[in-house]
Amino acid sequence: MATYKKRGYKPKNKEEEVEVLEDNSTTAEVFNTLDEGASKTEEWVAANQKYIFIIVGAVAIVILGWLGYQKYIQEPKEIEASNEIFKAQEYFDNAVNGNSTVRDSLYTLALNGGEGKYGFLEIIENYGGTKAANLAKYYAGFSYLNTKKYQEAIDYLDDFKSDDQMLAPLALGGIGDAFMQLDQPDQALKYYEQAAKAKNNDFTTPKFLLKSAITAISLDKPQIAITYLERIKEEFSKSAEANQADVHLGRAQGMQK
Repeated sequence: MATYKKRGYKPKNKEEEVEVLEDNSTTAEVFNTLDEGASKTEEWVAANQKYIFIIVGAVAIVILGWLGYQKYIQEPKEIEASNEIFKAQEYFDNAVNGNSTVRDSLYTLALNGGEGKYGFLEIIENYGGTKAANLAKYYAGFSYLNTKKYQEAIDYLDDFKSDDQMLAPLALGGIGDAFMQLDQPDQALKYYEQAAKAKNNDFTTPKFLLKSAITAISLDKPQIAITYLERIKEEFSKSAEANQADVHLGRAQGMQK
């Protein structure tokens, strides 16, 4: 930086005096431009003050309304839905673990309710948007799957949304099972593959890799089956599915000869 630009510097000659004047002039122009811009902004704000207040007020109302909705409507609704789903879950668990002679009736109670309590279908209808209603779709899907109502099972499981390590792949696998029962193995394979990829864990991943492999064999796609079976043997050697892998692997390899 030239020394004449220091504060209090006095030019030594005519040339430096001219440069100092030009520099001061440029600085003045910059500040004048900034002042003009600020003035225009102030004028615009003054002219549009009414509309600015309206917009700010509207945004504030939306935010406060959303917070109020969450606090006074959604939260109590979530609590009520969680309490309501308990009995339906109990029916479902009893159906899974109970005597086969009463299993269908228990699944029906889980879906439609009993003892003055809602079933999964009523929870979905009356508590839409809650976590309990979303979970009810999962249970409803498997209730329909276990009572051989396969299209209904697909519909409800497809509506269920979750990032859970277990529930997300199990729902996709349930859709695959329903398509297999509907004699649509191509669709079943698609969902089994999605289930295997959804979450990587020692339970659902080998489970649906094996189902994918068996379905691929039925569709005359041995190479796909071999890929999945070898993965089970390499990555999930301690799983129950690994004990079955060699048998199916032999079948798939035999199809390639």
